Amino acid sequence: MSPNTPAADVLDPPRLRTRIDAVLTEFLRHAPSAAVPAQHGSAGELARALGDFVLAPAKRIRPVLCVLGWHAAGGGGDEERVLRLAASLELFHAFALIHDDIMDASETRRGLPTAHRAFAARHAGRCDADAFGTGAAILLGDLALVRADELLHTAQLTGSEYRAVLPLMDAMRAELVHGQYLDLLTTGTVTPDIECAMAVNLYKTAKYTVERPLHLGAALAGAPPGLLRACSAFALPLGEAFQLRDDLLGAFGDPRFTGKSACEDLRSGKATVLTALAVRRAGRADREQLARLVGDPGLDEEGVARVRRILDGTGARAAVERMITDRYDVALAALDRSGFPAEAVSALRGLAAATVHRSA
Repeated sequence: MSPNTPAADVLDPPRLRTRIDAVLTEFLRHAPSAAVPAQHGSAGELARALGDFVLAPAKRIRPVLCVLGWHAAGGGGDEERVLRLAASLELFHAFALIHDDIMDASETRRGLPTAHRAFAARHAGRCDADAFGTGAAILLGDLALVRADELLHTAQLTGSEYRAVLPLMDAMRAELVHGQYLDLLTTGTVTPDIECAMAVNLYKTAKYTVERPLHLGAALAGAPPGLLRACSAFALPLGEAFQLRDDLLGAFGDPRFTGKSACEDLRSGKATVLTALAVRRAGRADREQLARLVGDPGLDEEGVARVRRILDGTGARAAVERMITDRYDVALAALDRSGFPAEAVSALRGLAAATVHRSA
C-alpha cells in the first residue's frame, strides 16, 4: 500500500476484501498443505473443492472487521500480519458453513449447491452417493479448519502477539460451537421462547461474526481492555441486528439475492425471534398452523405464503424491524463514543449500514 494512499481508501471495505482475497488465493492456490506432498488424486479433489468454496464471491465480513479492529486500536505500518490473521478467519468460517449446511440439510449456499450436495453429485455413480457426499463434506470442513491454523501460522506473529490473539481465537471457536449446539437443540419446534432465540443469535452471530473479529484485530494492535470493551459495545448490538435481518431474509428474502430458498429456512424449523414473536401474538388457529408448517420437510410455496401471512398479520415482522433499528442505533451511539480513529469510525459505520440495511 502506497504511503500516499488516503486513510479512508485504505479502510474502504471493498479494497480490504480485494486484499484479503489475494491472501486467500495465494495461500490456497499456490501454498499446498505441507501435510499433503502432492496435490493430486483424492487429496487434489479436496484441495480444489476447498479453494472453490472459499474463493467464491462473498462479503468477507469477519476478515474485514478484523482489519478494521486493528486500525481502530491504532495499528499501523505493514498490514501483512493482520491480513493473514483476517484471512484465516474466512477459512474458519468455511469450516463452520460447510458443517452447518450438513446439520441443516441445506441444498444451496451462495446460490450454489452446498458442499455435501456437490460431492454427492460428482460421485452420483456410487450407490451411497448421498452418504458419501455428507462424509466428504465433513472432511472438507475439517480441512478448512486445519488450513485456517496453517494460514494463521504464516502471519509470523511475535510471542506477545500470539498471547494476545490466541485466547480470543479459542473463545470465538468455543462460543460458535456452543451456539451451534443451542441451534440444534431448538430447531424443529416452534416456541414463543424469544430469550432462547436471542441466545443463539448472541453466540452464532453477534459474538462470532462481529465482536470476536474486531477483538482479534484490535488485540493484534495491542489494544488495552478498555478498547476491547468499546469494540463489544458496538459489536454486540450490531451482531444482533445482523442476525435479526437474516431471520427476515430467511422468511421473506428473494432467493436471487439470498442464495437460498425461503422454503429451505422455514422447512428446517429454526427457532428465530421472528417465529417466537408470531407464536406469542397469534391466535389459536394461527399458532396451530405455525406448528404444523414451520419445520415441515415437505413445506411448499403455498405453505410458505401462509407462514408469511401469519408473520405479517401478527405484527412479528414489523416488530423485528423495530428491534433491528433499535440495536443499530445503539451500535452507532457506541461507535460515536468509542474513541476510535475517525477513519475507522467511518469505515465501521459504513459496514454497519451495509450489513443491517439489506433488502428483504
